Amino acid sequence: MKNILNQKSLLALIAAMVISFSCQDQLDVKNPNEPTIESLNSENGIVNFAQGSVYLNGFVDLKYVDGVLGRFLGNGYHDLWADVVGAEAANVFMNQIGAPFNVILDDDSEVPNPGSPRSQAELIKNNNVNANAGNNPLFYDWAYMYSLNNVCNVILNSVESVEFVSDADTKRNVLKAWAHWWKAFAYSRIGSVYVAGVINDEPNVTNGNYVTNAQILDEANRQLDLLEDILETQTNTPVYTEFLGRLIPDFFQQGKGNPLSPDEWKRNINTLRARILLANKRVEDMTNADWNQIITFTTNGIQEGDNVFTVRSNSTGDIISANTGTIATKSTGDPNGEATYKISERLVSDFRAGDQRFDNNFIELDEPWIGESARGNSFNTRWQLVDGGNGIDDVIVYGDKTPGATETYVSVTYEENLLMRAEANIYLGNINAGLQLIDEVRDYQGAGLAALDGSGLSQNQAVEELRSERRVALLFRYVSFYDARRYGILDPLSEGGGRTGAIVIDRDGNLNINATIDYQFMDYFHVPDNELKYNPPVSGSAPVVNSKFM
Repeated sequence: MKNILNQKSLLALIAAMVISFSCQDQLDVKNPNEPTIESLNSENGIVNFAQGSVYLNGFVDLKYVDGVLGRFLGNGYHDLWADVVGAEAANVFMNQIGAPFNVILDDDSEVPNPGSPRSQAELIKNNNVNANAGNNPLFYDWAYMYSLNNVCNVILNSVESVEFVSDADTKRNVLKAWAHWWKAFAYSRIGSVYVAGVINDEPNVTNGNYVTNAQILDEANRQLDLLEDILETQTNTPVYTEFLGRLIPDFFQQGKGNPLSPDEWKRNINTLRARILLANKRVEDMTNADWNQIITFTTNGIQEGDNVFTVRSNSTGDIISANTGTIATKSTGDPNGEATYKISERLVSDFRAGDQRFDNNFIELDEPWIGESARGNSFNTRWQLVDGGNGIDDVIVYGDKTPGATETYVSVTYEENLLMRAEANIYLGNINAGLQLIDEVRDYQGAGLAALDGSGLSQNQAVEELRSERRVALLFRYVSFYDARRYGILDPLSEGGGRTGAIVIDRDGNLNINATIDYQFMDYFHVPDNELKYNPPVSGSAPVVNSKFM
């Protein structure tokens, strides 16, 4: 987008970092804001650009970056909104934007949001102004994703003129596939967060034709269609695999981060299609046709053992820092010290008794951590996320500060694919089939829980198992906010939203086991004023403000 492109030196970052990714020739950078023909018309040049620009511009740097809030993969806004973590730090309104409107304790006393204003929507309205620059909470998702979209436009605009050393058709198609995937990812995120956005396929320019988030999601699916068409034509597998591997940093290529085969990539496409549908419809608005579409997508989605898109730290922190690069590592350790994000009591309560995933990742504090009362009303906690886990074999570890140890999933995963299919089955009345899929996820992650298969749960009980399992199994995978929204939990208590029977530690350290939380959070956010100031809507544009929260 126009203002975002003016805010950063696109290739200056890439040129500084690309040497860390490969021994290929570095770009001959002449204008740091715009790649030149000389820098992109060679095979090595466009490979370096396609690798460095996607990771650096999509996930690492912007003009405005707050180290406490975290860069893209460590930015905890979505988990704050979903009540997965809490925050006391005031940077970019972290503490206020995740504080519920009201908390009602066991004795019926109320603990309102201590911020002014109390309402998240009013807080956002007051601070969604360009003059706030990087202190505007709505800036970050938008800026990262449109920066990512732009570099993909550069790739697609340049690829036809590249002089490849050999196998030009295969390599050109791999680059196109790479760009279409990340454009789809960017549009899926924009459409799942904001009320409107811009569709743009031109590099380094923009337009003021804002369209609805539904149209943005349609564009994400269109990009996936284009990608799938390319993958259908890939027959030179050795060249395809080698060339795709040149686009992925070497230190990512372990575990499930190796180059995807065409079939694996097609399965990733189907799982992302399922997420786009599921994340953007309220549960009560899903039809049988929708649920059957989810089953179709996920049946053809990611399988156990498939490669997916991952990121890892390394000792020099080229993409993410081992200590602070992800939400998990920023939530790890003593909440009195190094943990920026505090583990929510409501997250812990979603683990079932005896779940080894909990035993392997958390310890109870000697005394509850009690945050500054002027900064929140629900973030107090008894729990600490342990760096590297507690040593239980064959059980998932959520966060590890050892360089390269944590496989951070950027997009969709095997477990998410299974749980979406489980949910569809449950709502279609195939309850035990859904429970069997939940069992598969638990077994895969080493939960050690008794099987739900054959337990005879009702549909409502099965839905509750599914809801809590998604919180646990997909922890720190950027979907918890979507779940809280589509289940109506973020809606006002007066409209059927909120959370009842909640565990809350009050300001005196007392344990409340039947509290009520009235979140009153926004569902889709306004377009950031950082964009609108420089790129105002043209006549006929979709509304850029969510009318429910004006």
